[in-house]
Amino acid sequence: MNKKLFFIIILVALLFSFSNVFAAEIKIGGVAPLTGHVATYGISTKNAATLAFDAINAEGGVDIGGTKYLINYIVEDDQGTPEIAANAFRKLIDQDEVVAIIGTVTSNCTLAGAPIAQDAGIPTISPTSTAVQVTLTGDYIFRACFLDPFQGAVVASFSYNDLNARTAAVIFDNANDYTKGLAEAFRDSFEALGGKMVAYESFTEESKTVDYSAQLTNIKTANPDVLFVDAYYAAAAMIANQARDLGIAAPFVGADGWDSAQFTILGGEAVEGGHFCNHYSPEDPRPVVQDFVKEYAEKYGETPDALATLAYDAALILIDSLQRAGSMDGATIRDAISATDLECVSGQITFNEVGDPNKKAAIIKVENGKFVFQKFVQP
Repeated sequence: MNKKLFFIIILVALLFSFSNVFAAEIKIGGVAPLTGHVATYGISTKNAATLAFDAINAEGGVDIGGTKYLINYIVEDDQGTPEIAANAFRKLIDQDEVVAIIGTVTSNCTLAGAPIAQDAGIPTISPTSTAVQVTLTGDYIFRACFLDPFQGAVVASFSYNDLNARTAAVIFDNANDYTKGLAEAFRDSFEALGGKMVAYESFTEESKTVDYSAQLTNIKTANPDVLFVDAYYAAAAMIANQARDLGIAAPFVGADGWDSAQFTILGGEAVEGGHFCNHYSPEDPRPVVQDFVKEYAEKYGETPDALATLAYDAALILIDSLQRAGSMDGATIRDAISATDLECVSGQITFNEVGDPNKKAAIIKVENGKFVFQKFVQP
């Protein structure tokens, strides 16, 4: 081989290498509680969105206007704290210059970050923030999950019709928009069905509360047919244990905040037989569900929870919207998200005028330390 041909081959190889190194890239932001009192939520959502973005990158990237862009997914830890969440949104928008954000997980943190994204014109999809106020922030804010009024009504209906409860008690975190909204929705729906609320107990900031005996003593005196334990998984497990220790025998019901593998570990026997409302069931036979469950388990070694499912759906919605938008302009992406009609793991997703999806709910039972699907409830 002569020297000229040799150098041509080397030059071509280098150009090919550089073209891969400097491939077109699009930055997507992520905000999630990777540490703190709800860290399992953040880890699940980060893992699932990463799974979706890795899959599209393996195919050469997302096609935007005829050009393939590899997705650079930049995730910030909000530690489950609104102030930190707000700073994470600012960092992603101002420093990283992301074109869209998936996040965050808890409603109070999303409510801290959403106005920042709205003001900057950055489309944002929260996978799991169920508080009503989230999407009312503005037209750039969407969610992949159902709302608190819906799941509160589902839990109330299940308690009244399936558990035959006629009296109910609630214990909830009064410092959290998520739990406050759920408590109100459950109470109003249960009373509308003909039930009676005999105790409505609150505490302040579950991440700092370890003793619920005062509230639970009042609940024990009221002797309800059912107790709605309205808290995230760690606090819910602690409340359940303390309730059983006090002799409260009422069945427990809850919402999607229970959905963590840690819930049954922390709750043990106390949470056995409890029921909660959730966004999906891994037992759903649809191929999109079974494919996701298989791929997630192969990569992360566990069955995906609802938090993972909703983050995966949020990523699918964003990928689909970017391709339909054909642009990285915020307003164009926003309009494409609004026009979504896509089969996702948690169901066929379309959005209403304020960015909320039409969804169904699954009722799950805690049985032998496992989450067992009972039935779907359609809105």
